[in-house]
Amino acid sequence: MNSIAIGCDDAAVNFKEEIIEYIALKGYQCDDFGVSKDEHTVYPDIALAVAKAIQSGRYERGILICGTGIGMSIVANKVGGVRAALCHDVYSAERARKSNNAQIITMGARVIGIELAKKIIDAWLQSEFEGGRSLPKVERILNIDNEYRK
Repeated sequence: MNSIAIGCDDAAVNFKEEIIEYIALKGYQCDDFGVSKDEHTVYPDIALAVAKAIQSGRYERGILICGTGIGMSIVANKVGGVRAALCHDVYSAERARKSNNAQIITMGARVIGIELAKKIIDAWLQSEFEGGRSLPKVERILNIDNEYRK
């Protein structure tokens, strides 16, 4: 994994730019699906673009940022096969990968500070899906997703 899809709405542009710089220092490239400082958009369009990029296999992981992270998470989880987790602490970010195999994390720029966001991203990037007892649960999530997408 070299590239990470990242997106934000106008509430989180500065936050996103700091995250992109931070991730670059870690050796990752971020492809920006978000808005610039002068643009305004509704967050569902950004979340949809990143989730579809994950769904297509172009990216293994994505980060979505808005005011609270809630709306981005809701939208991303509407895209079949995508698991997005709202993470405002390190433990949740780690478990999002290890237990739920979440490909996307969402965060709220109005909820957490940038330094905590960096720690959350570190935990998420360093974690991998463990399988084991979590595998049947993730498979069940996919089954439910497939059943209700029809």
